[in-house]
Amino acid sequence: MMNEPQRMANTSKLPAGASNGALWKLEPADRDLDANVISLAPGEQIGEHLGPALDVLLHVFAGSGMLHTASGQIELEVGDIIYLPAHSQRRFTAGEHGLAYFSVHQRKNTTGLMPVPRRS
Repeated sequence: MMNEPQRMANTSKLPAGASNGALWKLEPADRDLDANVISLAPGEQIGEHLGPALDVLLHVFAGSGMLHTASGQIELEVGDIIYLPAHSQRRFTAGEHGLAYFSVHQRKNTTGLMPVPRRS
């Protein structure tokens, strides 16, 4: 791993909300953090699941959507910083212009979560 600060990505240059999945991932092999940029096309979802055994912090930088939790819903809009406690129940639904967020947390094994098509 490089021991110097460096620019890793610029969210304003990513095709946010146009496709589904990870647009960017933190790649250095020797690191303590995991980070990625997730994009969902309009109306798409990341299905209901329990989060990993660690806290996650999200920053919404494009589009809008809804975070469905065990106790209700949180509207997501550009600029929101969202805290997801370890093992919390969650489901994401993108709004009419899609949704894109930056996620950061302690390093973990990949869960293999993928967006699922919207239910009719």
